[in-house]
Amino acid sequence: MRIGIVCPYSWDIPGGVQAHVRDLAEKLISLGHTVSVLAPGDEDMPGLPRYVVVAGRAVPIPYNGSVARLQFGVVSAARVRRWLRDGAFDVVHVHEPAPPSLSLLTCMIHDGPLVATFHVATVRSRFLSMFDTVLQPFLEKLSGRIAVSPAARKVIVEHLGADAVVIPNGVAVAHYARAEPLPGYPRDGGTIGFIGRYEEPRKGMDVLVGALERLARGRPGLRLLVAGRGEADDFRAELPAGLVEHIVLLGQVSEADKARMLRSIDVYCAPNTGQESFGVILLEAMAARTPVVASDLEPFRRVLDGGAAGELVPVGDPDALAASLAALLDDPARRERLAAAGARAVAPFDWSVIVEEVLRVYELAIAGAGIAPR
Repeated sequence: MRIGIVCPYSWDIPGGVQAHVRDLAEKLISLGHTVSVLAPGDEDMPGLPRYVVVAGRAVPIPYNGSVARLQFGVVSAARVRRWLRDGAFDVVHVHEPAPPSLSLLTCMIHDGPLVATFHVATVRSRFLSMFDTVLQPFLEKLSGRIAVSPAARKVIVEHLGADAVVIPNGVAVAHYARAEPLPGYPRDGGTIGFIGRYEEPRKGMDVLVGALERLARGRPGLRLLVAGRGEADDFRAELPAGLVEHIVLLGQVSEADKARMLRSIDVYCAPNTGQESFGVILLEAMAARTPVVASDLEPFRRVLDGGAAGELVPVGDPDALAASLAALLDDPARRERLAAAGARAVAPFDWSVIVEEVLRVYELAIAGAGIAPR
């Protein structure tokens, strides 16, 4: 099968959608399919996979409580047309078609079998509000709709008046399970991990810092490993007195080092405050056999099997977070039980399972168009 996948966000900026597109493309290629990914990005970026076609640099646009780097306009439309013509795809799969991006342009231009995956679960959005107006004719062209969670499906139902099949984000379980820890880890004193843009309020770093302030008073060897982008100097300058020595900022890390980091820590913490549609980082931690403490958000609750595969704490409560982290750090047996439960819970999310569900959607979209896949 010849498959075209469109990533709306800049390929050189790590993010959940980019990781999803990359893993899906590589799994499809491993199964013998021909795949091309169109994404914003710089042609000179190092390590660009052969299957990625970059469409030029993106511009920052506020979206879903963050700043997304997207691409839109006449020049971008010409690049989409060229990619579609050269690819001669059996099916085209766009991700996040709501914001002004390559995905939306593809919906406007492409006339063949078209599948879309919706990742965002935020109902209040100026882009989503356009579904009922100018975007509706283009999104009605979709042959198949995928939502990564029931919350994302709800957005489709409410704004598109259409349904979608729920296919969650996948995770390469073996990649995390086999990773070697970072040099010097595991270590005495206890290590907590956090991955994400720590400057974004919805990621909950302020809550975690509050919890760490309480924990560090009696734990001089405690460390928090942080992987992700942000202004490190500004972040350190705003920390409460005495916490700087407890926090290690790794900066933006590679996929390999992310797996190694997750294998290095005692507990992974997700103190997010909202606007989450799934929680793939929790799956990655579980695949690394690292116990998880997360905010009691619906998507996280679902991933953690209602708390059976990880600890859930009230949203925005540093005292409760500190208590839960302390209990786990002090109880190796409990950590091991949670790690084992997490490993069992993550198994259905392995890409070997998820890709088959995605392929069924492709096949239905192609069959509906009366085209025989190559």
